Amino acid sequence: MSKHVLILGAGLVSQPIIDYLFKNTDFQLTVADIIEENAAKAIADHPRGKSAALDVNDADILGKLVTESDLVVSLLPNTLHGIVAKHCLRADKHMVNASYVSDEMKSFDAEAREKNLLFLCEIGLDPGIDHMSAMQIIHDIRKRGGKIIEFVSVCGGLPAPEANDNPFGYKFSWSPKGVLMAGKSAARYIEGGAVKEVSPDELFHSTTSMTIDGREFEAYPNRDSISYEDSYGFGNIEYLQRGTLRYPGWHEYILAFKALNLLEERPIEAGEKSYANILADLNDLKPESIRMEISEKLNLAEDSKVIQALEWLGLFDQEQIRFENMMSIDLLAGLMSRKMAYGEGERDMVALQHRFKAAFNDHTEHITSTLVDYGIPGGSSSMARTVSLPIAIVAKLILERKIDLTGVRIPVDPIIYEPVLAELETLGIAFKEEIVKIED
Repeated sequence: MSKHVLILGAGLVSQPIIDYLFKNTDFQLTVADIIEENAAKAIADHPRGKSAALDVNDADILGKLVTESDLVVSLLPNTLHGIVAKHCLRADKHMVNASYVSDEMKSFDAEAREKNLLFLCEIGLDPGIDHMSAMQIIHDIRKRGGKIIEFVSVCGGLPAPEANDNPFGYKFSWSPKGVLMAGKSAARYIEGGAVKEVSPDELFHSTTSMTIDGREFEAYPNRDSISYEDSYGFGNIEYLQRGTLRYPGWHEYILAFKALNLLEERPIEAGEKSYANILADLNDLKPESIRMEISEKLNLAEDSKVIQALEWLGLFDQEQIRFENMMSIDLLAGLMSRKMAYGEGERDMVALQHRFKAAFNDHTEHITSTLVDYGIPGGSSSMARTVSLPIAIVAKLILERKIDLTGVRIPVDPIIYEPVLAELETLGIAFKEEIVKIED
């Protein structure tokens, strides 16, 4: 009797999971989404698939779907994983998701172990592939008697170079609010063996230029890197930072948005108004001379690239439009979503790089491990593939009983990362490694 996988959410990263499991297993799949039409489209009348309408807060329907499955893949927002996890505990079902482990998810660890269940989190791209590829190198360094002195890991999902055709150097394949919210976050990392804290106001003044695969990027610290000192088993490491990659100049636009109160939860009342009106109201300026006044507020020339980018986005437009009640960050997110979407046939790109410095008895090694992956024109984006294929592979391995771990975990154990990375390589998602040895 074939196994049954329940996939919660039929959004933009779901298709590669569905396609992989249909092609590589005999599993039955149920895809549930708040809009059943999306789930039905993803299944595409496959004989082993069925769709379902689901509001995750409907305990009866969710409970029934979980009970009928052997493993649950949650592609829902991070805040909803706890609801799903509780149903999985009641029904004795494994669970997989790509989100960071929340405190709520951590609280399920003891009961999951007691029930011999695996709740595997952070098994997507970042977090996910980054953990697995890093741990593979970390374990190899330790086996060879080395000690890791420095570790930097950066990752970004960006337009492929030929699709990088707007002033911001960025495009969205889903709602940009999460990307914008990251501009309000603080960061913590280790430098010189000590914890360094960067406030939200300082974050985008802390970017670093990086060259990866011959292309220029900028990187900024990604939230809390300190927890990975334990997750990766580092002891007394001198430098530890995880970061986000963007094309050069991104920090200047985020700083402008912050200065113009566009990353805030400032209320915008419903009514007929222009973007210029709204921007002026948010900053106590005059809408009729908005370009000049914004330039003065930001202390930039009117022909600067930042002012030109704001104009391109439409923030200086004087046309009257009907707006509903919203917050300023939602206004910006909606505008960026419309203006900065991928066009038909355009490719995205994922760039991920680890940089290690490791000390051995007689030499030091600088190790660079790089993944650059591109979306498939007319097919799945690189972001969708790199987020969801690790989930699909690990779901298959769990149900084939090739992974026998229990509890709430992330993929830092070789029993997980070795087969997943090997399978990803057959699917064209592979790292290139360079080692420079310096003799002592």
